[in-house]
Amino acid sequence: MHAFVIEGGRRLEGRLRINGSKNAALPILAASLLTDQPVTLRDVPDLADIRNMLGLLAELGCPHSKRDDGGLALRVTNHSSSHARYDVVRTMRASISVLGPLLARRGVARVSMPGGCAIGDRPVDLHLRGLAALGASISLDQGDIVARAPAGGLRGATVFMGGPFGSTVLGTANILCAATMARGETIIESAACEPEVVDLARMLTAMGARIEGAGSPRIVVRGVDQLGGVEHTVMPDRIEAGTLMCAAAITNGDVTLENCPIDTMIAAVDRLACAGVSVRPASPTEDRLRATVRVTAGRYLAPIEITTQPHPGFPTDLQAQMMALLTLAEGNSVVTEKIFPDRFLHVAEMARMGARMFRQGPTVVISGVRKLRGAPVMASDLRASASLVIAGLAAEGTTTVNRVYHLDRGYERFEERLNALGARVERVGDRTLAPNQPAGSEA
Repeated sequence: MHAFVIEGGRRLEGRLRINGSKNAALPILAASLLTDQPVTLRDVPDLADIRNMLGLLAELGCPHSKRDDGGLALRVTNHSSSHARYDVVRTMRASISVLGPLLARRGVARVSMPGGCAIGDRPVDLHLRGLAALGASISLDQGDIVARAPAGGLRGATVFMGGPFGSTVLGTANILCAATMARGETIIESAACEPEVVDLARMLTAMGARIEGAGSPRIVVRGVDQLGGVEHTVMPDRIEAGTLMCAAAITNGDVTLENCPIDTMIAAVDRLACAGVSVRPASPTEDRLRATVRVTAGRYLAPIEITTQPHPGFPTDLQAQMMALLTLAEGNSVVTEKIFPDRFLHVAEMARMGARMFRQGPTVVISGVRKLRGAPVMASDLRASASLVIAGLAAEGTTTVNRVYHLDRGYERFEERLNALGARVERVGDRTLAPNQPAGSEA
């Protein structure tokens, strides 16, 4: 199992291009099951989760190949399997995204209950209720979700997707894909407004789907008989962009980010600005979904309040990274988690580095300190891993972040990208670690 060894205290400077979005690419890849025609996707990041999804699609009769221009070419060649097996699905929650496309195109889907990060309860009941509203019969058999379309196929309906912690992004994606080929009109009410849903809808529309309202709480879909092939470029990753902004800020850096989806990051940029971090687009006239922005920060960071919310609010996937930044703010910051109230496993690890954090239910009060100290820490999930790396970049001495396989699920060659900006991060295996820096075992 790999770890990162970070020598802190080095200022980040330079330019990086933001990769394609993992959270957009996964349901987009699953949507390739909706057609027998060629699908070409560009700017798909090379991540563990993406490789797992491509492996799952190959098992479902949709192999891929790499094009000379770096794009991915996919095409369904076999409809005989509709089973997303446990061995694949357990490693990646987004595997549930094949449920809607399989049901719409093949009339049946068998998907193992999904796995993923340990960040709290994330039930799939909204996915299943939505598909049932379209006429599917749902059952559970040996840990697998089994969905079957009625004779004559799925039929349009009004589907309510609201849950106790807001709308579900993957649930909205599943219902959106299923509804594209359902008979009649489907209204998805309380739909997720995240830009990744908009990117999926953009691709489906290019395939021939009839979709209105993507990006708003009400999406209207009028079913079509079939969908065609498509060429689509995946939107840039706003979470990777936000993570790099926090990394630049905590090191008092000066980093320029290309291909940055600044238009999808208004809440995050607002909170960064209030903390004293400057995020400036290079040109007011360029495409704000693929902008060039300069991120700078001085020595002083102001304390702020953050509450995570569904888009366009502050994203839960940037909560841990912002908490790392706020450990060095001069005063008390307050972070409240409204999406996954248990998403605070990084708090205890940051305390090992000298951070002062006090948790009360879904809220953490962060009392800024003058400096962090390097220490061996344990990553518990994808975004917590990133937050510990960010803290390590600013800490005095050496920080070892264990179990970075979590990080590899969402950040492509992260250590190489940080080193290109002047960081000193080394990926090491278990045998390379010093005796006082043990690698973590599987939970």
